[in-house]
Amino acid sequence: MSYTIQAEIRTEIGKGSSRRLRHANLVPAVIYGPGKEPMSIKMAQKDIVNIQLNEDFYNTDLTLVIDGKEVKVRVQAMQRHAYKTLIEHIDFKFA
Repeated sequence: MSYTIQAEIRTEIGKGSSRRLRHANLVPAVIYGPGKEPMSIKMAQKDIVNIQLNEDFYNTDLTLVIDGKEVKVRVQAMQRHAYKTLIEHIDFKFA
């Protein structure tokens, strides 16, 4: 199964801006990999919460649509809230 997720580049970096994103129901994320510059992105919480319950979400390549461009990535790490069903941060790796 393939997943396509809408995302945007985020310009503000840091703890305060990440908290503001989470408060606005957005998930801060980063994409990194060898030979490429890391990209800080944000995406809607509602887009991630349901599809991350599927096991193949972690094993297959995902397609992120970032400002009109498609980028293939894989989930490297994910931080979840301690007791709520919220995603705090996601690390992606270029596929």
